Amino acid sequence: MKRYFTRSAAIAALSAMAFSAPLAARTLDPEKPEDAVEISKRVQCGEADGSPAIFHWSGKVYSRVQGEPDRNLFNVEGMNIRQCVKVTDPKRGTGYRQVAREVTFYLDPETNEVVRTWDNPWTGETVNVMQIANDPVNMRTVFPYSTDGKAYKIPNMRQQGKWMLMPLEIPLFYHNVLAGDYQDYVGNKYHAMEIFDFAVLADEILDTDNPTAYPTVSWMRVSDWMPWMKMRGRQGQMVFNAMGTKLTNYDDLPKVIKDEIALNHPEYTSPPPADDARPNETTWTVFKQMIDAQRAKEKSGK
Repeated sequence: MKRYFTRSAAIAALSAMAFSAPLAARTLDPEKPEDAVEISKRVQCGEADGSPAIFHWSGKVYSRVQGEPDRNLFNVEGMNIRQCVKVTDPKRGTGYRQVAREVTFYLDPETNEVVRTWDNPWTGETVNVMQIANDPVNMRTVFPYSTDGKAYKIPNMRQQGKWMLMPLEIPLFYHNVLAGDYQDYVGNKYHAMEIFDFAVLADEILDTDNPTAYPTVSWMRVSDWMPWMKMRGRQGQMVFNAMGTKLTNYDDLPKVIKDEIALNHPEYTSPPPADDARPNETTWTVFKQMIDAQRAKEKSGK
């Protein structure tokens, strides 16, 4: 009896070890929708739920006005802090949701100090600079399958040598909260394009031994003038061009970003909560809130 008990205990112990041991590493296949979702999650955040991930970028902002040379208006330093959490749907499979907030600070192109006021060279007016501080900028949940059963695939992803390349263009054309109710007839729609180009080592992103990946990212943005510039409908555009990477921790951010966050945006040291249900913010929605608050204050005389 004692001998039988010992053997049973040994079998039970081995079984427990087998179930508790991590799964053997494997190579993710981008052609499989479940693996494509996992690749995307590792690029954006990481394998583990709730672990903050930080992207940083640095670059320049130019004006583009017909009939004159482009001008380097500002340098920029920015960051996005996010987390991803798994979401399971009985029909669409197990995917993930990303919640995030981000800042981009306008810097003087000569001194690289944060710009508080700006002398508009086209109007001659000095205006207050509103930094980009959007909270939240959450992403739609990514599932292996759509509601109609279509398999998920990472757009434009391709392997070139040892690199996995993921270019992503996002054309934007929608209702401008600062314009009127007749934009379909007289224009003034919000019109921009965001371009994100990710590059990550294939061995790093496809091997499940790695809980995350550290891609480089280039960000380009073409848009109308920022509303705080008070351009009054003048012809022209802004072109943002920046590059960066995912960081290992918050302390790796440049000092100018950490100092400005500590001074004016302390909540940006952590991502929003996983169940964040707030609508996304943009420069235009944040600016409208600021102007409406100022007008209400002036009206009340306080």
